[in-house]
Amino acid sequence: MDLRVLADHLARTAGELIRSGRPERVEVAATKSSAVDVVTRMDRESEAFLRRELAAERPDDAILGEEEGASDGTSGITWVLDPIDGTVNYLYGVASYAVSVAAVLGPVDPARWTVVAGAVHSVVDDRTWTAGLGAGSTVDGVPVRVEQAPRLDECLVGTGFGYDAQRRRTQAQVLVEVLPRVRDIRRLGSAAIDLCLVASGEIDLYYERGLNPWDLAAGALVAQEAGATVTGLRGRPAGQAMTVAGPRGVTGELVALLEELDADQG
Repeated sequence: MDLRVLADHLARTAGELIRSGRPERVEVAATKSSAVDVVTRMDRESEAFLRRELAAERPDDAILGEEEGASDGTSGITWVLDPIDGTVNYLYGVASYAVSVAAVLGPVDPARWTVVAGAVHSVVDDRTWTAGLGAGSTVDGVPVRVEQAPRLDECLVGTGFGYDAQRRRTQAQVLVEVLPRVRDIRRLGSAAIDLCLVASGEIDLYYERGLNPWDLAAGALVAQEAGATVTGLRGRPAGQAMTVAGPRGVTGELVALLEELDADQG
């Protein structure tokens, strides 16, 4: 099966598992980096499902998943899985969480791999963005393309916050400076969806510090293949230090502002 088609299939079927299996009251199964960085039973079940499907379809590929870490492969392809991106939203029933599936070529190292296919399935509204390297992006099969954004002060900007208390303080200080210079800010709670919304023009810009590879891989490809710039600060690529996405010109303005504010520090 084509990698993009498989990513689409995996994201959609895991999304159906999450929709149909959500109880009225979701319980926290564990925490990770802090007491507010939560894992639910469905995070684990969704990733286990994705791993089983991949083992059957492509047994020689490696896997990097948020919940179970890395497993080796021999094909040169690694699947990067976020079984629920936006777990806190899932926990509370807030309607912004997704399954993110990406296929990357190269070692299990974001600095050295190339994302070649990806899919992000928004579980609640049953929408799926897909992209293939050099082949464009779609949402539910309809091509999407980033339009030239307005001036920075007319842009709707998405962002997110980390789980560490000190980092949140720093991010709040950055937000205080960014907010008066843009149209408004949205904090939806799923980085993968935010990147896809940039691709389909539903937000103009997006920035966030602290993204992990599974948060970023599929959504970044969707945004890039729709014509968006996806970058870090100070000439670095997008990643944990900072991710900024949007149309080229106005993205450069936001990058300059974030650099001035040292938004990639602390």
